[in-house]
Amino acid sequence: MKAEEKTSKKAAKKKGVVVSDKMDKTIVVAVERYKTHPRYLKKCRFTKKYKVHDRENKYKEGDKVEFIEAKPISHGKKFKVA
Repeated sequence: MKAEEKTSKKAAKKKGVVVSDKMDKTIVVAVERYKTHPRYLKKCRFTKKYKVHDRENKYKEGDKVEFIEAKPISHGKKFKVA
């Protein structure tokens, strides 16, 4: 693989709201998505939390952030702020 091919690989982007900023250089971001039930056709809300690397401790609780996939930073942290 050439260098330009590696950098052109598109990382998954996600958007969410910061729910915790108590860890050093780490924020917890909740991402909501809606899915329609196949039989009853009712929309259900699902929330998933991600640990995201925040180098400058810039983001606080309630902020909206966009983050991308990165190489693993620690055991549970595999994303960084875009």
